[in-house]
Amino acid sequence: MSHPLVHRRAVLAGFAALAAPGQLLAKTAGPVLEPLSIVTARGPVSFQVEIAADDQSRARGLMHRRSLAPDRGMLFDFHTPRPVSFWMRNTYISLDMIFIRADGRILSIARNTVPLSEEGVPSGGPVRAVLELIGGRSAEIGALPGDRVIHRIFPRG
Repeated sequence: MSHPLVHRRAVLAGFAALAAPGQLLAKTAGPVLEPLSIVTARGPVSFQVEIAADDQSRARGLMHRRSLAPDRGMLFDFHTPRPVSFWMRNTYISLDMIFIRADGRILSIARNTVPLSEEGVPSGGPVRAVLELIGGRSAEIGALPGDRVIHRIFPRG
């Protein structure tokens, strides 16, 4: 005779297997978001960002997305400062790429990148991270090179 708990687990597993794949995914949490602020001459602007901190997540980035809210973004953490170059392969929305030095200051900004382009977008020098926002957002908030980005990966001060 089988144990009732084992049978109950098997029945629950059977129901899970019968559910449509999207139903199971809908119940799982979405991407983990972290707070980030850009301090411009106009004042601080807050965002919620996904973190791309490993090779796989950095390679995927915002590919295949059809939209990005104005208060959302993706922060690519390279851990060690280095010159980087991005492209827009399989990226359907225009993005602003904000290249950030290890001290949390903006080095350069590539505004309104061209969707689906395979042309490189270089940082212009060594950076610790790159913040991607929806195209045009950095101009809307008045972000400029030298402005400070506040996030846990950058030193305070």
